[in-house]
Order: sequence, then C-alpha cells, then structure tokens
Amino acid sequence: MLKEKEEKAIRSFRNGLNCAQAVVSAYTEELKFDPALALSLSCGFGGGMGRLQQTCGAVTGAFMVLGIYNCRKHTDNKERKDKTYGMIQEFSSRFQALHGAIDCRTLLGCDLRTEEGQQYLKEHALHDTICEYCICDALKISDELMQS
Repeated sequence: MLKEKEEKAIRSFRNGLNCAQAVVSAYTEELKFDPALALSLSCGFGGGMGRLQQTCGAVTGAFMVLGIYNCRKHTDNKERKDKTYGMIQEFSSRFQALHGAIDCRTLLGCDLRTEEGQQYLKEHALHDTICEYCICDALKISDELMQS
C-alpha cells in the first residue's frame, strides 16, 4: 500500500502538484476525504509554505494527513489535538533524523524566492534529488505513525 501511495504522490508531483498537495492527495482514498478539497487546502503549502521556505511542504502535507487521521479516529477534540500534536512531534523528529532539517531552505540550499534560486533548483534537479525523497519519507513516516 505504501508503494502505491509513493507512486501516486510522485506522479502527482511530477505532473505539477506541489509537495504538500502530493502527500495529501496520496491519502484521499485511504482516509476518505474529498480530493478537490485536499488539493485546495494544501495548495499554499508548497515550497515551505508559499515559497517562504519554512516548513517543507511534504512535512506540512503529512501534518494535515495526521490531523485528518486523528479526527477520523477520535471524537473528543482534546484527544484529537493531543494525539495529532504528539504524532507531529514524533514525525518531525524522524524526518529531521533522516534529512537533517524540516525547513525547505535548509533542505534545498537555495532561495526559491529569487530567479537565481529557481535556476539553481532546476540546474541541480533538486525536485528529483531532494523533494521526491522528502515526499516518500513523509509518506513512510506518516504510515508508520498511523499504524502504531
């Protein structure tokens, strides 16, 4: 099942979705939520939130997924928040252990708000060498957390 989600997310990313959208869209069937709404909600989170290069879009996409998962599983809002916050903290630790950071700027090593940064991204194929790995790792960690 993880492999299918990875393939769907990477295909979506290569076809123009941002990293957050790619992660969220991979879970629409499993968690039974509206794909159009998922794409709309996650639209501004690519490039570390609107290319501000703060928290990686794959990471924020996973945070959204974990929230949806916990809202489906728990009826009490305090419990939903507590479980989601705990999972987000664990997710962040695991992702950072793999990649050394959770912020887009550090992960990519360039400023996406500049033409030079955009050019660097393309010339060094960072979508392929960094972003796709972040997307797959976000899916893997999310799956592990939801299964524990």
